[in-house]
Amino acid sequence: MKIESDFNDIDSLGDDHIGSSSETPMRADAFELSNSEKVDIIKDDVRHILETLGLDLNDDSLKGTPNRVAKMFVNEIFGGLNPDKKPNASTFDNKYKYGEMLVEKNITVYSTCEHHLLPIVGRAHVAYISNGTVVGLSKMNRIVDYFAKRPQVQERLTIQIVKELQNVLNTEDVACVIDAKHLCVNSRGIRDIESSTVTSEFGGKFKEKETRREFLDYIQLDTTF
Repeated sequence: MKIESDFNDIDSLGDDHIGSSSETPMRADAFELSNSEKVDIIKDDVRHILETLGLDLNDDSLKGTPNRVAKMFVNEIFGGLNPDKKPNASTFDNKYKYGEMLVEKNITVYSTCEHHLLPIVGRAHVAYISNGTVVGLSKMNRIVDYFAKRPQVQERLTIQIVKELQNVLNTEDVACVIDAKHLCVNSRGIRDIESSTVTSEFGGKFKEKETRREFLDYIQLDTTF
């Protein structure tokens, strides 16, 4: 049947890690409901899923699960969908005239695969070359965390981090590399627990071979303290 064939095609797209665009696909009415209204709706949906699986939600361990999951979705792991939570990345004049690249490496990434809603866990390495302005170091971590806290594909996440820093710093000279494990690969499907996925996005001077090589060398440095 055609319907079954269409579902099989959709499933294969998810397993093949296909993404749709560099922007998170959002509906126009995404923020018409309040967070509390979303929690109430999702709570009922999670309860229905668990009951459909045959679980007894009267059990002390399970009866709070629908509410916990709903609050987690809205307020935590998908909080990056809400533009109100976007970090205010203030910039400052580069008064000390530092002209080399600045690298913030080993930024923890916790995200969620949009194909199976399973965790993506890894590290991001971000760099930029100032054209007269700098941004606070913690803001780079916060930008990574903001875009990670939504259903994602790693390629899109990498691009979104670079684009945001390019806008904040008003320079094309931004780069990002992410190395992460996808539990949709590690815990289901092929169940390969050793593999990880590496993505990169290079802008401006980082497209030049020597600059890109310098950045990649920096992120290989051992910084164990």
